[in-house]
Amino acid sequence: MAHSVSLPGHLAASSQDIASEKAVRVPWYIWNFALAATSATIGGTWDISWHASIGRDTFWTPAHMAIYLCGLLAGFGSAYLILDTTFGSGRLRAASVRMWGFRGPLGAFLATWGAVAMLASAPFDDWWHNAYGLDVKILSPPHSILIFGIVAIKFGALLLALGAMNRASGALRARLEWVFLYVGALMARDMVGVFLEYLSRNQMHSARYYLVVSLTAPLGLTAVARASRHRWGTTIVAAILTVLGLGFLWILPLFPAEPKLGPVYRQVTHFIPVGGFPMLLLAPALALDLLRRRAEPWNRWKLALAGGALFLGTFLAVQWPFASFLQSPAARNWVFGAHYLPYFVPARNDVTLGVFTAIEKTPAEFWTRMALAAVAAVLSVRLGLAWGEGMRRIRR
Repeated sequence: MAHSVSLPGHLAASSQDIASEKAVRVPWYIWNFALAATSATIGGTWDISWHASIGRDTFWTPAHMAIYLCGLLAGFGSAYLILDTTFGSGRLRAASVRMWGFRGPLGAFLATWGAVAMLASAPFDDWWHNAYGLDVKILSPPHSILIFGIVAIKFGALLLALGAMNRASGALRARLEWVFLYVGALMARDMVGVFLEYLSRNQMHSARYYLVVSLTAPLGLTAVARASRHRWGTTIVAAILTVLGLGFLWILPLFPAEPKLGPVYRQVTHFIPVGGFPMLLLAPALALDLLRRRAEPWNRWKLALAGGALFLGTFLAVQWPFASFLQSPAARNWVFGAHYLPYFVPARNDVTLGVFTAIEKTPAEFWTRMALAAVAAVLSVRLGLAWGEGMRRIRR
């Protein structure tokens, strides 16, 4: 009799546990879009490595399939969310916007456009390579459309995670915050990576290198950290970027590859991780987090001025001497990857010779561009603060 009385209480407790677990469970569509963003990042990095190691032998490479998987996942996920919100259960109706007679989360509409752009770029890219061969620049017309699509999908994923995070509280918000920081790190990586051709290690003693980094990195780092409200948000984003960079540097060379296009200037037997050792963004990111904790009450322009100067000064202090190390024989090992060079790099090249390319021809040109880098860092931090604070208000 006592046993029969305790059973309903046990069942009630189990039901409460299940309901509690569901209440803090990250929605499936957030994971779907995070997977789509991850697939694009892996596929894009793998594709660049494929070009540097093998050349472009066919459109149907695994790297390309990983890229376009992003578009398929985002397309199907967006279609489900929009159709379900418009005609189905409407569970997200209160967190949706109306567009062309349909309702759905803002991020779903944005990701839909991104998926369309990505899939439209596929035949264009195939035709381009058949007509012109290997890309000379990263930003070829079909790649520009593809990159636009990927950015739209990643931004859509960011908005979906952000809206859910801003509507949530407690344990669920904490989980969503980590997803948001992760997807935000992937976006920040793309903002810098699109200028990859200006960021090789032989350019790390040029003012242009620091100008490019100052224009892009503080914006993404600051915006994502500001929106998340995490006290170490900037450091976490930089740590994710570092882990991703190290993962590609250490994993890609484990797989065999050999050139299939000429001219071939060096023997390649495995995949070449293009980009090399990740930039030392952890140091300026940590400095920005420490500054933000002390200077939160400051005027936003004052905070941007201090943050921009701190970012550039800290990054310059760690990256400049580290660049000298990367150009030395001591860095030519699997840990730092300075010996990994694409098959089409000639034997007598600044990278192979371990010398820095003189981008600026005079000291005046160098210091003028470095001053521009300082201004760019300040403006980048200020835009990041404004963007991050704007994202805090997003609920849909």
